[in-house]
Amino acid sequence: MRNTVTNGRAMHTDALLEVRGLKMHFAVQTGLLRRTTGHVRAVDGVTFSVARGKTLGLVGESGCGKTTAVRAIVRLYQPTGGEVLFRSSVLSGSGNGSEVLVDLAKLSAHDMNRVREEISMVFQDPIASLNPRMSVYEIVSEPLKIRGRIDGSTRDTIAELVERVGLRPEHMRRYPHEFSGGQRQRIGIARALALNPRLVVCDEPVSALDVSIQAQTLNLLQDLQDEHGFSYIFVAHDLSVVEHISDHVAVMYLGRIVEMGEVEALFARPFHPYTEALMSAVPRVGGAGKGTGRIAGGDVPDPSNPPSGCHFHPRCRYAKDICKTEIPALKDSGNGRSAACHFAQELSLAGV
Repeated sequence: MRNTVTNGRAMHTDALLEVRGLKMHFAVQTGLLRRTTGHVRAVDGVTFSVARGKTLGLVGESGCGKTTAVRAIVRLYQPTGGEVLFRSSVLSGSGNGSEVLVDLAKLSAHDMNRVREEISMVFQDPIASLNPRMSVYEIVSEPLKIRGRIDGSTRDTIAELVERVGLRPEHMRRYPHEFSGGQRQRIGIARALALNPRLVVCDEPVSALDVSIQAQTLNLLQDLQDEHGFSYIFVAHDLSVVEHISDHVAVMYLGRIVEMGEVEALFARPFHPYTEALMSAVPRVGGAGKGTGRIAGGDVPDPSNPPSGCHFHPRCRYAKDICKTEIPALKDSGNGRSAACHFAQELSLAGV
């Protein structure tokens, strides 16, 4: 596989986005003078890549830093450290489809605003993410309006986009409160696709929907990806959803990636005890997997005061003395797999 190099940084040619050592720390301030007494390490050295036309599932328990990571990637938060390398065609300036490699974490506000044309986001709450005072037409066409692309054909373009996500053209005159939760999320998806982005970040887009509507939304996202070829970062805590839509999976725990790999291989045989624990918690028909004893007890530790050594060791049934003192590195385990566990090659963990 060939690499390209820009400003001394190498990146695989099939990667649209590559995150390297991303950090997002929040200061803890106390007292009347608001002195900084510590930091919450919400994201602490995350590294992964997203291939063109593929989906990366980012999974983990609530509070592990998934949403913070993707918000830092799209610069809703200013990252504390690390690189977010993205292949931008907008900033290439050629207009012929060529690309330039840029670090989103260090772009000026002006350039980042231009790159947002290529990166869009679908938010978790379909109610809070839509302006109740705007009609569906105004919501979906707003990105075009901001970019100065409103013209005589805009209404037809929006009508076609609304139909593509499973709504009817007459719905363009209605307001968000007139729709169900699933329909509201389809409006959010239509808005995210209005500028024909190259990367779509989906922050738990189906967690607020019932199961039947989840399936419809996931199938819609896959169909749109097949049709337009864009890439997804799909954030979720439900592994059954991630298994359905993802090509690769990155498992996060307490601000760090603990395991990555292709979805089939990772679900067949996890290398990290935390991944096994997540899979053991997935409900199965007939109670399969129930009572295995592999579900992790306790809660996610405080990220402002994480455990020493491997952060997962207080909840890990396989932990040994080394786990309490030494932080395991995320090591390549072969065949595109990597895990941050001292005993990744020795353990025989249960998959799905």
